[in-house]
Amino acid sequence: MLSKRIFETDFRTALDGELQRRDMTIKELADISGIPLATLYKISSGVVDVRLSTIKKIVAVLEPELPAFVAVIAAKFLLDELEGHEITIRDRVYRIRGYTANSIEECIIASVMAEKEGAAGIICAPILASMVEKIVDIPVAIMKPKAATVIDALDAVARRIGA
Repeated sequence: MLSKRIFETDFRTALDGELQRRDMTIKELADISGIPLATLYKISSGVVDVRLSTIKKIVAVLEPELPAFVAVIAAKFLLDELEGHEITIRDRVYRIRGYTANSIEECIIASVMAEKEGAAGIICAPILASMVEKIVDIPVAIMKPKAATVIDALDAVARRIGA
């Protein structure tokens, strides 16, 4: 991601690397961003310091803002019912994106992936939440089963043991 690499190296190096990664030329960037080609050549050659407004334009083109989403880490059967839904919170729409996990290891991997992919927050099982909170820097909430869900599970167990 360009916006992160800018702070790890100098802007010129980060921009060159991002253009190479995207197989994009400076001219193509100029056409898309509306920044004069001469300005981009000066930036890429290190002749001028980059203005903040120019950095913002470049980042907006190379990292378009994706719709906000909340990650739900759960078993596939639950995600099938949730995937693609949207929820509005405080006048902002969030998509729900599911991350299938069937083990603690998969939950850890899913939480890191969700954060890396730009999740605004993560929802997971209570047993995982405290661990996930230590790994990621985004809000984590738990899924609390309703009493009816627990009673249904108790009924299933009772039928299996012959009660």
